[in-house]
Amino acid sequence: MSKENQESNEDSNEKKHHENNSQFNEFSEPSELENEIRDENPLIPKEEVVENPVIAPTHLDPEINKKNPYKIAFFSLGGIILLSGISYFGYKFYKENQKTEPIVASACLDTDTKIYDAYKDAVVMVKHRYGYFAKIKGKEIQLNIPEATEEILYGTAFFVDKNGNMISNSHVLQPWNTHENKEKIFTNTENFKRKIASILTTDISEDGYETFITSNWGNASSEYDGEGDGGNYDEGSEDNTGEDFISSSDASVVDTLAEPVDIAASIPQKEYVSQDEIQVYMKTLDISVALHDSSDQWLPCTVEKIAEDEGVDLGILQLSNKETPNTVVNIINLDNSITDDKSLHPGEKAVMIGYPLGEDLALTNSGVKVQLYNGQISKESDGTKIQYSVTSTHGASGAPVFNNCGQLIAVNFSGIDQIQGFNFGIVSKQIRSSFPFLITKKQETK
Repeated sequence: MSKENQESNEDSNEKKHHENNSQFNEFSEPSELENEIRDENPLIPKEEVVENPVIAPTHLDPEINKKNPYKIAFFSLGGIILLSGISYFGYKFYKENQKTEPIVASACLDTDTKIYDAYKDAVVMVKHRYGYFAKIKGKEIQLNIPEATEEILYGTAFFVDKNGNMISNSHVLQPWNTHENKEKIFTNTENFKRKIASILTTDISEDGYETFITSNWGNASSEYDGEGDGGNYDEGSEDNTGEDFISSSDASVVDTLAEPVDIAASIPQKEYVSQDEIQVYMKTLDISVALHDSSDQWLPCTVEKIAEDEGVDLGILQLSNKETPNTVVNIINLDNSITDDKSLHPGEKAVMIGYPLGEDLALTNSGVKVQLYNGQISKESDGTKIQYSVTSTHGASGAPVFNNCGQLIAVNFSGIDQIQGFNFGIVSKQIRSSFPFLITKKQETK
């Protein structure tokens, strides 16, 4: 290489070095001239020299950086399950601690919302399943025939003590004994009894009654006259002596000395069960209640008592375990109910809490929900019933009706299907007169 080229390369390197220093001068050390100027001028701050550590580049193993999809999925799923569990138990804790406050007996619940909040848990939905039964020679069976299918009735009831006792309507607890149904059911039971007697023979064992009646029901007849086979046997008239059965035209060939043969007597005859040994009636298959806010859980019950007066549509239903659930903070206190029905005047408020239309309205995505309806008293009490304009329909039978302070004034029992606003309730004083032992029991437990 020539000397001129070498000098040219050195100049070029110095120039590049100068450019690099100018680009990174903020990180380079100050020159001697700059230091002298700073020493002479105190206003110019001296720069502190900071040594920047040199970090060696790291070279990571590519296998370490590679993400495992199974681990990601596992931890994601675990996180979802954990959050779901926290949400569920958090909601459960919230519901359990969102308790209804006990009310003071003398307090006036002056709004519909206060009345609803106080008594929503005390009002339950009733589900009554019943059907036809027969008792034959003391053996009871359920009739599984087309004309005697099982029926389901929905109603309302409400707790009045801590022993699981509830008030409802007698027509909810014994629908077959109502004035409207009695005649129809009596006709049905008499027909069923005659039909059973027309087909059931005495040689059928008690354990075979139900199967035999069901399978032979098509041959049964309600025109039974006591001879079986569902028909009337014609033994012949005076004009019919049986001579038409003689086929010979010569009467002289007939051996008059021969003994007559009774063909009918030669046919084996079956004996049929007498109607007097058969009873047919309607009976409860099961009756249960569902609480407000429950998840469609039905608690078994028994019918304890029906009001003796047919005009008083009231009855007592009791939980089988005889214990009112702890979720029912406020029972509907009979001691706080209105006993003087003459103090109830048209125009005053009437509030009903119940289950009209049964499950059709009560079942929601978040469980069973009771409903509130309000109106006004329409007509003065006649001592047994009172009329009001509260909206109601089937399923609300047995629902409590309150005044503007939340005191029980009546038990809803009737209405006009075609027109709303004409509904009736049995006045609350009739509960005391029909079931005085409820009041006595409450006083004994105090």
